[in-house]
Amino acid sequence: MSTTLNNTLLLQLSDTHIREPGRLAYGRIDTAPFLAQAVASIGRLPQAPDAVVITGDLTDFGRAAEYAHLRALLAPLPMPVYLLPGNHDSRAQLRASFADHAYLGEGGDEDFIQYSVPVGGLQLIALDTVVPGASEGRLCTARLQWLDAELTRHARRPVVIALHHPPFRTLIGHMDDIGLREGAEALEAIVARHPQVERLICGHLHRAIQVRFGGTVAATVPSPAHQVRLDLASDAASAWMLEPPGFALHALPQGGRLVSHMAASGQYPGPFPFHDGGQLID
Repeated sequence: MSTTLNNTLLLQLSDTHIREPGRLAYGRIDTAPFLAQAVASIGRLPQAPDAVVITGDLTDFGRAAEYAHLRALLAPLPMPVYLLPGNHDSRAQLRASFADHAYLGEGGDEDFIQYSVPVGGLQLIALDTVVPGASEGRLCTARLQWLDAELTRHARRPVVIALHHPPFRTLIGHMDDIGLREGAEALEAIVARHPQVERLICGHLHRAIQVRFGGTVAATVPSPAHQVRLDLASDAASAWMLEPPGFALHALPQGGRLVSHMAASGQYPGPFPFHDGGQLID
């Protein structure tokens, strides 16, 4: 791989929904080969990311065998991998299955998984939105106070906040019904007080969506497997599609602003030069 001087690269995966080997999600899709494809795509990037963060729904049911399968699929990645639970996950089993990931902390299903770690020139702050046993998310006072304190500690450092449930309406009705049901306004007020927040990066939606939020940008990313159907009707059916999978690469140049790229997962023809025998083609 080539290097890019003074750029910090944070790669975001989300909603991998891994099941036990050979088991199909929703009875139709084997998500494991899609994650393996994404891992291979990361390995082919011209510049290696400094770290990978996965913003939730790591597994489908939070089972030990699912996390073991996830661990095996992620093993080829040579850079640090930071995990965040989604509504399909078990905090306790995630900690048990990735016991060597000290940033996950200790505790059971009722104990939040929140952490703040340096990644190159930025600070990655993971915020837990999970409500055990529920599909929707919430941010209580304790979680928000922790975030505010971390942002104060890193007031002079560019920050990326990672969370599973997006803190905004997406207009995909059935997903907004199980979105962040509490704490979004308080979160936005906190973010607005801390101008060093470059981005809020979220999962849950299985699509690329962006919105202004607290003076910065909040965004979701595609899944490396299946995508939520794009249907903005208020009564749209809950459904998924086998649209092209993807991930995000967030790049922070030294002294600059975060630039986010959405990338397709998989291998495609190219790259080809924009010329033919030295002549530009119009």
